[in-house]
Amino acid sequence: MAAPEDSSQPRLAAGCRWGAETKGASGPERVVLFPEGAIKLQGTGLQILERCDGQRTFGEIIAELQAQFTVADPGKIRGDISQFLEQLRNKRIVDY
Repeated sequence: MAAPEDSSQPRLAAGCRWGAETKGASGPERVVLFPEGAIKLQGTGLQILERCDGQRTFGEIIAELQAQFTVADPGKIRGDISQFLEQLRNKRIVDY
């Protein structure tokens, strides 16, 4: 599947939903429930997926995270987020 374009609006796929938020040893954790199971998210993965609300564009998500992580290479941030969303799209957890 193709990488998201800047105008894409990532969101949880049909049949997927957020589960409860818990406190893990390394900070807040959330679970995404999907037909085949569940995945636990924390850290950067959680920050990315929480922004995938169907309202923000991929470009806006990238800009927000680049502004938050100013010491990281902007190109690496874009590539990592794109790869993360592609993996979730292949598992039918995210649509865009």
